[in-house]
Amino acid sequence: MSLSREQMASRVARELKDGYYVNLGIGIPTLVANYIPQGVEVMLQSENGLLGMGPFPTEETIDADMINAGKQTVTAITGASIFSSAESFAMIRGGHVDLTVLGAFEVDVNGDIASWMIPGKLIKGMGGAMDLVASAENIIVIMTHADKHGNSKLLEKCTLPLTGAGCIKQIMTDLAWLTVEDGAFVLRETAPGISIDEIRAKTAGKLIVPDDVREMTFS
Repeated sequence: MSLSREQMASRVARELKDGYYVNLGIGIPTLVANYIPQGVEVMLQSENGLLGMGPFPTEETIDADMINAGKQTVTAITGASIFSSAESFAMIRGGHVDLTVLGAFEVDVNGDIASWMIPGKLIKGMGGAMDLVASAENIIVIMTHADKHGNSKLLEKCTLPLTGAGCIKQIMTDLAWLTVEDGAFVLRETAPGISIDEIRAKTAGKLIVPDDVREMTFS
């Protein structure tokens, strides 16, 4: 069985390091805030102007004016700062974000990402993703391995308009954890119960399977 959104977010949260400044994109990436490992302190940054974002609020603590870039209500931890979007993007463009986690429509073997536009469909705009992928040193993509029609989203070459080129190094899907290296996807971990043959069948781009592939565990 493929991983749930929560399991995908939980696995990515293990990549957070103490002291990191982290930007979480819209969608599944926002769930990472709920799974920060015990003993790890990070500052979550939202490009609409919040540094120090906490977990999603309960019904008792919800504040309609406290939102993230995806217009979801959030909380703020002790020591959080609120500022303008212009200052927020100055942080991003200045390279002060240690890790960016975002979703994607497609990723290819060159590390290119397409995440903002499907031709022929109405869109609100490209958002801040282009700034994030151009400035962050470390980017993790969270997405389903295939689209709703069963077509692979891990391609030899992206077909949709690019958000960034050559910038993606790590990918978390509902089937696997992969890295992008030397023009190929490298399988590092499989979701519990998912076979390498299934991952291979659903990966359109070149896939390398090392001898030491592990199965993910969830407590």
